[in-house]
Amino acid sequence: MNDYSGDVEVGGPPDMRVLPDLEITKLAVGGMNNNAYLLRCPRTGSAVLVDAANEAGRLLDMIGTAPLGTVVTTHQHADHWQALAVVVAETGARTVAHPLDAGALPVTVDDSVEGGGSVHVGDVTLEVIHLRGHTPGSIALLHRSADGSTHLFTGDSLFPGGPGRTWAPADFTSLMDDLESRIFGVLPDDTWVYPGHGSDTTLGAERPSLPEWRARGW
Repeated sequence: MNDYSGDVEVGGPPDMRVLPDLEITKLAVGGMNNNAYLLRCPRTGSAVLVDAANEAGRLLDMIGTAPLGTVVTTHQHADHWQALAVVVAETGARTVAHPLDAGALPVTVDDSVEGGGSVHVGDVTLEVIHLRGHTPGSIALLHRSADGSTHLFTGDSLFPGGPGRTWAPADFTSLMDDLESRIFGVLPDDTWVYPGHGSDTTLGAERPSLPEWRARGW
């Protein structure tokens, strides 16, 4: 999986991971250090952008000549879609989000997805996982690679060190329940986690802290 680290900085170059069936390019953008991910199918050249967060010009430079079929917005918070309207206008890409968060986006959502659904990147299928709590319609995208590795794009639902912020005890409980049952309960420790801000992690690195997260609340 080459020398990808996932350590990127706003204003700095992107980092790329090359898998047998998917190329993953990570770029940090905007004043809140958001991550945007370009996923490209090497066989077809088709691409998906996960979170057109900010700095449309830099995102379009990263996309380059790749046919961008879809922009997925992981959740409704504005720092994750500041560049969405421009990117869609320039590329003609379709927009994807969960229906519970779609109404807050600045563009019409073409394709609503729910847990158990899928997003296609050329020949590659990404599984949609609904993670309730950070927002009602937060989603993660799961890629099971041909080489046996597992890759999870979590938006703001999971970071190194814990779940994303919630604003009520019930939301925190919901997010923890979903993370434990839908993520940690079914995916292996070597699953690589690509969050909406900051550095990457793995489920194995975070799993020992689950009881601590549950006890501390958020």
